Amino acid sequence: MTAKNYKKMLKQLNKKPAKKIKYLKHNKPKTRSCGEALRRCKFCGRRGAHIRKYSLGICRQCFRESAKNLGFKKYS
Repeated sequence: MTAKNYKKMLKQLNKKPAKKIKYLKHNKPKTRSCGEALRRCKFCGRRGAHIRKYSLGICRQCFRESAKNLGFKKYS
C-alpha cells in the first residue's frame, strides 16, 4: 500500500478500521505549531526568508519591492 496522498489510502482502509487507526497513527501529517512551514508571506505566499521584525511577516523579496511604500529608507 503506497500512495503519495494519505487521504487516498483512507478510502481503501474504511473497510478495515483497525488497520485504518494504525495507518493514521504513523502516516498522518503532523499539525505544526511553530517553525518555518507555519509562516507564509502576506503578499506572495512564500515560506522561506521571512522578515518578522516590526510584525511585517513578509519575505525578503517582497520587502525589497515594497520597502519604500512601507516607509523604510536605504542608507548606503
